[in-house]
Amino acid sequence: MNKIIQMLTLQQQLNNATNGEGWEGGVTKNGKIINWRRCIYLECAELIESYPWKHWKNIDAQPDYENIKLEAVDIWHFIMSQGLEDYKKGRLGSIESLASTISALPNFDAFTAPIQPITTESYAQIEVVEVLLKALFCQDSTEALMQAFIDVAIQSSLNLDSLYTLYIGKNILNQFRQDHGYKVGRYIKVWRGREDNVVMQEILRTTPEISPQALYQALSDAYPQG
Repeated sequence: MNKIIQMLTLQQQLNNATNGEGWEGGVTKNGKIINWRRCIYLECAELIESYPWKHWKNIDAQPDYENIKLEAVDIWHFIMSQGLEDYKKGRLGSIESLASTISALPNFDAFTAPIQPITTESYAQIEVVEVLLKALFCQDSTEALMQAFIDVAIQSSLNLDSLYTLYIGKNILNQFRQDHGYKVGRYIKVWRGREDNVVMQEILRTTPEISPQALYQALSDAYPQG
């Protein structure tokens, strides 16, 4: 519960900072319409692109599981945002109430278990992602989206602990991006030949107990100047 609450709280803070107070009404402080479900299905498409699903191209390639994990974390950002919006607009309760709902999902216990080796082949894994897409397009509840997401995370070699670690990393990276001109197009995403996501993951691997503040500083140190 504590990790779920922390992630929801950080997502609320990030959305407040990026979109302005009251973003749950569906419009940012700059007048841009917010559509979290569109965000989710586009991230699902990016996740699927990390599999060698194309029958006409790179037929011997392997899934890029490091990128699959990152795409899953991006999906989680947007699913949490949809949940926060639903709970605020529907007066369904606090962040703690939403966290309690998530922890009561039927597959949540499996999500808290140790990571299991991947045994299914790529096309079967893609079909699990498509269950989430179906829930989106059928306008299923946020709870249904979250349950479908947990299945995607588990098959991506993520459990709650590893999702939490990557989420904290991506949350700090998103803050860093906003602070360095991401919204207005000034941000540099490729740092000396490597995408910022890759740099962030490397910092987490080499310093697994790093604090959010120290991670932000490490990103600052690695960011190309000028």
